[in-house]
Amino acid sequence: MKKIKVMVVDDSLFYRELLARGIASDARIEVVATAANPFEARDKIIEYRPDVMTCDVEMPKMNGIEFIRKLIPQYPLPVIVISAVNHTVFDALEAGAVDFVAKPEAATAQGLDTFITDLIYKIKIASVARIMRRQPTFVEKPGSTPAMSNARIIAIGASTGGTEAVLNVIKSLPNSVPGIVVVQHIPPLFSRLFAERLNRETVFVVKEIQGEAWLEAGQVLVAPGNQHIKVKQQGDRLKVVSYLGEKVNGHCPSVDVLFESVAEQACPRAVGVLLTGMGADGAKGLLAMRRAGARTIGQDEASSVVYGMPKVAYNLGAVEKQAALENIPHLISTFLN
Repeated sequence: MKKIKVMVVDDSLFYRELLARGIASDARIEVVATAANPFEARDKIIEYRPDVMTCDVEMPKMNGIEFIRKLIPQYPLPVIVISAVNHTVFDALEAGAVDFVAKPEAATAQGLDTFITDLIYKIKIASVARIMRRQPTFVEKPGSTPAMSNARIIAIGASTGGTEAVLNVIKSLPNSVPGIVVVQHIPPLFSRLFAERLNRETVFVVKEIQGEAWLEAGQVLVAPGNQHIKVKQQGDRLKVVSYLGEKVNGHCPSVDVLFESVAEQACPRAVGVLLTGMGADGAKGLLAMRRAGARTIGQDEASSVVYGMPKVAYNLGAVEKQAALENIPHLISTFLN
């Protein structure tokens, strides 16, 4: 199998060597170059033609976000951002980065091993990712779509490329739709920042679930980065509960855990949406929802950063309608009508 050629960009000599040695330990990865700043990186991209680039955010001369924003239109290279826990990571994803990895807070052997393992996994995903050029906000935003008379919940699942995909779907919906629940594969702490970003940039009240919360129209509940969430029916209302648990399909939170609970507790009065991501998480849960009578949507290949999860769901027969990302809000509204 052809090796994945990687370039490491970081202004710290220590981190450049740490990353280069760490990821090169994987037999499928070859570190072809390192660079201390974006200007050096620009020249080495042309010379070495890497398949994937890792990039620090905070660098002298030009920060990583500005570099990515300038790079992608001219050279659509998959980029994984190495970032501290703050909102800048979402600016990098908006600029065109495929994914991110959090820098370890403490330089312990266990922390560094986990960091390198996570980075290697995401490099392999990035090597097959589709680089999406930034598009203008969707042309039409439903302004007065009434909620389906018996609809109770919209459940959304996503992984790689999902933070931008989820934002673009939700920002194009009116807050008259039923309550929305989101499982995005994302590390702890970043899930709270993700919820805060959705809260700022959409018409919904968005919060990360901690413990339990009632599901209400005009509200979006986001799963914590290290907990599963389930829907429970109590009387004529739905409650969303978060809890610690083992990984399912390699993830915690798992989309399947949410979707299967929706199939049991809220169908057929539900809409399920499975967006971009590697693997199969969410496919079986979406199938359970469809069999229970829910309306189900899968993102299409052309608009997915990674056409993994929605592809598996489509092949299983879990997807009632497949659509490009920009058409999914309208499709949700059609189902609600």
